[in-house]
Amino acid sequence: MFRFLSLTGRYFLLLKKVFSKPEKPSVYLKQTMFELFNLGFNSVGIITVISFFMGAVITLQTAYNTENPIYPTYLIGLGCRDSIILEFSSTISALILAGKVGSNIASEIGTMRVTEQIDALEMMGVNSASYLILPKIVATLLFNPVLTLLSIIVGIVGGWIAGTTAGVITSEDFIYGIQYAFIPYYITYSMIKTLFFAFIITSVSAFQGYYVEGGSLEVGRASTKAVVFSSVLILLFNVILTQLLLS
Repeated sequence: MFRFLSLTGRYFLLLKKVFSKPEKPSVYLKQTMFELFNLGFNSVGIITVISFFMGAVITLQTAYNTENPIYPTYLIGLGCRDSIILEFSSTISALILAGKVGSNIASEIGTMRVTEQIDALEMMGVNSASYLILPKIVATLLFNPVLTLLSIIVGIVGGWIAGTTAGVITSEDFIYGIQYAFIPYYITYSMIKTLFFAFIITSVSAFQGYYVEGGSLEVGRASTKAVVFSSVLILLFNVILTQLLLS
């Protein structure tokens, strides 16, 4: 319990340091643009592939579980749409990014710590926490909602292709199901969750890397901890936000 409280305290103290005494705006702009490409654009491929097959599986499983003739076939499209928007494109994508982006951040900052590059920045009077972590937080907060929207679109297209190709639903019924009783607030709900998850992934992973002590072995352990802790917090906040935003 004491260790948990100690780590929590160090985490919030690091966040305080991240958001205080910023460097020149031009420096942050350059770093943020770099992180947008490094953490954002480089994740488009894996999100696209996973979302496509995720939508396909959801459609086929919904179809095979609603074979009763009393269920209209357009429910397959409706179920695919709501499942992807409400849960899969935000939460599952965040868990994937926790593994890809989180481990990347933790290993990058951890390597800088063990090779004393962070100490060198501090010696030059640079706020190392703000310089290294803030651009990453801003980049993920800006780009992760784009990845979520991409995931929603690709997931629904994947469901449509799988459903029509397998012959479990016609194209007209699937499109009607996507449009049926659509609630725009669901998109807002998904975006809010995505922002929370993006902040969790970046800040927790940076925290693990920033306080690494030792060598390359400890950097590897920090990367593992970053993925595990980020994933657990994502699932926890998923429950909390769902209760707050949908109740």
